[in-house]
Amino acid sequence: MSDGILWTAQETVAATGGRSVGPDWDATGVAIDSRSVQPGDLFVALRGPNHDAHRFVVDALANGAAAAIVAAVPEGLPKDAALIVVADTLHAMEALGRAARQRVTARIVAITGSVGKTGTKSALAQVLSRLGRTHASVGSYNNHWGVPLSLARMPRDTEFGIFEIGMNHPGEIRPLVAQVRPHIALVTNVEAVHLAYFQSVDAIADAKAEIFSGVLPGGTAVLGRDGAYFDRLCAHALDDGIEQIHSFGQHADSLTRLTRDVLHPTCSCVTALVAGTELAYKIGAPGRHWVTNSLAVLATVQALDGDLAIAGLALADVQAPPGRGQRHHLGWGAGAIEVIDESYNASPVAMRAAFDLLAAARPGPRGRRVAVLGDMRELGDQADGFHRALAGELVDRNIDLAFCAGPHMAALFEALPPVLQGHYAADSEALLAPVAAALRAGDVVLVKGSLGSRLGPVVAGLLALRENNGDHPDMTGAGGGG
Repeated sequence: MSDGILWTAQETVAATGGRSVGPDWDATGVAIDSRSVQPGDLFVALRGPNHDAHRFVVDALANGAAAAIVAAVPEGLPKDAALIVVADTLHAMEALGRAARQRVTARIVAITGSVGKTGTKSALAQVLSRLGRTHASVGSYNNHWGVPLSLARMPRDTEFGIFEIGMNHPGEIRPLVAQVRPHIALVTNVEAVHLAYFQSVDAIADAKAEIFSGVLPGGTAVLGRDGAYFDRLCAHALDDGIEQIHSFGQHADSLTRLTRDVLHPTCSCVTALVAGTELAYKIGAPGRHWVTNSLAVLATVQALDGDLAIAGLALADVQAPPGRGQRHHLGWGAGAIEVIDESYNASPVAMRAAFDLLAAARPGPRGRRVAVLGDMRELGDQADGFHRALAGELVDRNIDLAFCAGPHMAALFEALPPVLQGHYAADSEALLAPVAAALRAGDVVLVKGSLGSRLGPVVAGLLALRENNGDHPDMTGAGGGG
């Protein structure tokens, strides 16, 4: 069988219990969005609360899908359409994921945590790809459809598999990790996020610890040693039969222990002891949070008995993913600005890490450090207090100017000294124009907020304006608080 074939019609029928309609086929990928279908993909028509992908089966096949998994045969299909008819398409995709997991001999890592999941997963994938054929979930595909989709896409010759598992309610991780069945469970940290759905941070830690329930016998838990919940997580791991705990951090008892780091505006240089072996390396992404991520990566490689020297070299090529620290250098007026895109996610701890990143940046001549901030979501009744507390963090880091959008960010904006107040808007759509008007050549701009606060379009707007930066107001002006 060709290495490029991911699923045959016969394998799909066997995995899902579905009924094959139409000609025989082989698929080289799996997709759930007709707009992103690649030729040869198997399209799974999921039904959600707002959309039914059965409406787009015709489009998916027209875009080159080899076949589609459906719960009902849509109208308007070509007579030779290749289908697998099942009772429930999500359950069918879960079955594909379980079959994909069953047929590989790969070493599997599952990752969860309050912050840093996606960045750590991306860095670990970069490192492990130097050691063998590696498959990892893309983006933040970490929920009830993202995990089975990522599993279903895993090639049969995979040697290392990495799967991110997220949650914002108790009980979400347990069924997902049961599908992944990892050899290693990595918990990046436990922080005060999703408090709208939890009574306490203790409860968040307990929910994160569900990841241990799916670890295979003889498996390992990789845990941050510096956090307040290390002992609690250890207890959960032991209760689930995990005897091997690999810890990372600055704590003296960490198996992977940071001994020195030097933070630069575009990278970090680190020395660590990994199970007693000293390793000096560079991380391509700047910021202390990436230093912590790198320790988690090395602890995981150690748990996999991987080559630490190769892992250290690979970390130099790590870059922040889009929306999580990716940097853009844009022509602006007579010079340039730098935009740090942190628009995908936000929490109090992630905000502070991003402020540290901005504080370490080096603006150009007459340039300033500018923060463009949107609401942190899912913080419950304490949301305004968490936002207000960030005002002192901005002042302490000598940030020059802040722009805020969203109902909770109003509390932060009002708490700022007037000299730092750039502009407040009720939503991010109204923030682009005043931000663009205030920016000047040499500025470094951090854009940070939860995905739901929609700061991504602000980044996109700034990227678009660089192409026509003479046609919007005051491209070289001082702006408020300059």
